[in-house]
Amino acid sequence: MNDFSGSSVEVDEIVSFLKKDIQLKEVCQKILYQKIITQAAQERSLTVTPEEIQAEANKLRYAKRLEKAADTLAWLAEQMIASEDWEEGIRDRLISKKLAESLFAKEAEKFFAQNKLNFDQIILYQMILPDERLAQELFYQIEEREISFYEAAHLYDSDERRRYQCGYEGKLYRWSFKPDLSAIIFSAKRKEVFGPISTEQGYHLFMVEEFSPAQFTPQTHQEIMDRMFKEWLASELNYMLHSTTD
Repeated sequence: MNDFSGSSVEVDEIVSFLKKDIQLKEVCQKILYQKIITQAAQERSLTVTPEEIQAEANKLRYAKRLEKAADTLAWLAEQMIASEDWEEGIRDRLISKKLAESLFAKEAEKFFAQNKLNFDQIILYQMILPDERLAQELFYQIEEREISFYEAAHLYDSDERRRYQCGYEGKLYRWSFKPDLSAIIFSAKRKEVFGPISTEQGYHLFMVEEFSPAQFTPQTHQEIMDRMFKEWLASELNYMLHSTTD
């Protein structure tokens, strides 16, 4: 039983809520993932030291601006967890990271070398419009400099977030796009507006702000490891579920 502002919440009520909110499967999946991680880490003799847990806890305290021990205890009480629970959560995350590195640190570098082209990046702006005629008209207006791409995206993009960001989509890898669309985008000239291109989302106008050739950075290394680790976990969970039903 958990207390919350003088009221109590029973365990079966939590489970019932998760079922009704269609979250129970996701929570159970995370629990099973943690069991897989714990077992695999034990098989590889991977451990986390108290010093590593303390260092990570200090980083989290700094990020949350919990400068005093009393501040941390108050925050933990607000989250309805004990300090031991918090430290166990940190331990689980650290052991998960160590396992991912143990399994895929070297594999990630090989994967990058074999798929280097897919790790080219661009800074992309786009707007998606519901009507082809409007998309074509805006393209001509931008070409004639009657309106800038950024202004048009701010006024007409169908997505609220992109409208506020004047069409900014972000820094994206080549593999983020379907092959046919990727070929068009990565063959464009810098600052060139092109389209409209039709997809299931609508009619797209694109502009590439910057091209970045593939580089094996620490961030790229981590992203590849994370993807490989997620795929490995999904595969292990699938094996676990099928082996228990056979």
